[in-house]
Amino acid sequence: MGERLALHGGTPVRSALLPYCRQTIDDEDIQAVLAVLRSDWLTTGPRVDAFERAVAARVGVAHAVAVSSGTAALHAAVFAAGIGPGDEVVTSPLTFVASANAVLYCGGTPVFADVRADTLNLDVAAVEAACTARTRAVLPVDFAGQPGDLDEINLIARARGLTVIEDAAHALGAEYRGRRVGSAADLTTFSFHPAKAITTGEGGMVTTGREDLAARLRRFRNHGLATDFRERGSRGDVYSPMSDLGYNYRLTDLQCALGSSQMGKLDAFLKRRAEIAERYRVALAPLPGVTLLLVVPHVRHAWHIFPVLLDPDRGIDRREVLAALRAEGIGATVHYVPAYWHPYYERLGYPKGLCPVAERAFERIVTLPIFPGMTDQDVEDVVRAMHKVINHYARA
Repeated sequence: MGERLALHGGTPVRSALLPYCRQTIDDEDIQAVLAVLRSDWLTTGPRVDAFERAVAARVGVAHAVAVSSGTAALHAAVFAAGIGPGDEVVTSPLTFVASANAVLYCGGTPVFADVRADTLNLDVAAVEAACTARTRAVLPVDFAGQPGDLDEINLIARARGLTVIEDAAHALGAEYRGRRVGSAADLTTFSFHPAKAITTGEGGMVTTGREDLAARLRRFRNHGLATDFRERGSRGDVYSPMSDLGYNYRLTDLQCALGSSQMGKLDAFLKRRAEIAERYRVALAPLPGVTLLLVVPHVRHAWHIFPVLLDPDRGIDRREVLAALRAEGIGATVHYVPAYWHPYYERLGYPKGLCPVAERAFERIVTLPIFPGMTDQDVEDVVRAMHKVINHYARA
């Protein structure tokens, strides 16, 4: 008989809850923000340009356009791709709803294709089957930080004249067949939410190698205006013509100063995430009824999250496991409910059963804590709690 679960009155592994994520901020980051507060620019100033250059250089593209959130990045990318009413965009159901919502914002229709059971990234065959005469773009999501099958998706897109918009909110620093994520699609979106690889508080970025798309992105984030405040001043213009219906999606100098400082730590953050992931993969692989996702050999995984799949046929109930882990002090959670299961999408007519692999994965998935600030003891606490809980529930 194993240890008594904390859920049943036993001693918990930890006395304080370990969250599934936490930002890592140091004095250098704080000083970078303080310097902006003492400067003449708080927003849309030189720190925005510097942050954009840093991200563009990191991913190896000509253009990076900073916006106010990862959702704003998706919205801007879908707009830049020219998506409008009557257009379809094929995307993954196993993602945060912003991926599909961005298509709706522009009047388009999200079409959900199923995912691979082993990686939970888009299934290429399902993408091809989902394309119709109305398809204008494919929007793959790099689930958990692992790039999907980008070569195959790009081939489908080129054959049909589609735009590829890669949702890399999980994948800053990831690589695909030797190419850095951010340079392998027409448009790539990133998020700088505190849970992500680096943070600006809230914030996002779109990268592209195309000047025309970058220009559309820059207008879109600034109300659709052809020039910004500094450009108007330098030209002596009294106003800027509004050529598109855009939004106020600007990112501030305060946030971009933090982002630039964080970019200097990205490699260290990625290294620590990879160390934690490797420890988990070694320690959790023998557990009965627990399946680890495949890491394909030609990628560098960014390890934004660490998901595992539970086997209900072994008597392992996901709700019970989540409750038991939290009682042990481990802040496990779930990524994600299929987007079309949300009531809003149900009202639009999306039925359950649309993507059975994604739905089956949702019912089994548990996300374990992973972030650079975790100590070795934190990691061992997660391992111990998983062994304690799974060995209690799993049937032989």
